[in-house]
Amino acid sequence: MSLNAELRAFYESRQEQIPARIREIMNRAGRDIADSGQAEHALNTGDAAPDFTLPAATGDPVALRTLLASGPVVLTFYRGAWCPYCNLALRALQQHHGDITARGARLVAVSPQIPDESLSLTEKHGLAFDVLSDLGSDVAKQYGLAFDLPDDLAEVYRGFGIDLQHANGGHARTLPLPATYVIDQNGVIRWAFVNTDYTTRAEPSDILAALDALGR
Repeated sequence: MSLNAELRAFYESRQEQIPARIREIMNRAGRDIADSGQAEHALNTGDAAPDFTLPAATGDPVALRTLLASGPVVLTFYRGAWCPYCNLALRALQQHHGDITARGARLVAVSPQIPDESLSLTEKHGLAFDVLSDLGSDVAKQYGLAFDLPDDLAEVYRGFGIDLQHANGGHARTLPLPATYVIDQNGVIRWAFVNTDYTTRAEPSDILAALDALGR
């Protein structure tokens, strides 16, 4: 089963568990962010990837320029460990981590969570790649991915028991759009997936195909 087929099956099974009023708030927020056109204005293929240095789950700094010195980078943005769609996507990337590294690439994931949250996520899912903390979503902003949750959706998340104020180090409202980039050693984005729909993610097979295309 493809990742997005798995995500769709999870989405459909979850819908009947969510009250209609809550579903409407979530669906309206989804329509609004899609209609905003933000995905079309985010960085895309051919753009230069902004450099950054962010702390890993261990607290150690990781710089994009340092990673690129040894090969291409697969950079993926996710919302947080509280997001089940993100967890499914990260587990799928972990399953293909060996295929990514076999192509000489480095995989890194970025979220607005504090390092402690990233460490818990890394340990829970046995992730072998770096999970970086972008507090305040400053890097996500550089890539054109950051957006603020509307008030009613933020309240829905609080009702679900999701404490974004804590998880995001005081930046409770700002999240990144789901996005994955393949960046070549010159720092140029050679493949991009950006979507306002958090239930849709980059397929690992497409990422691998993009990495294979770098050598052509």
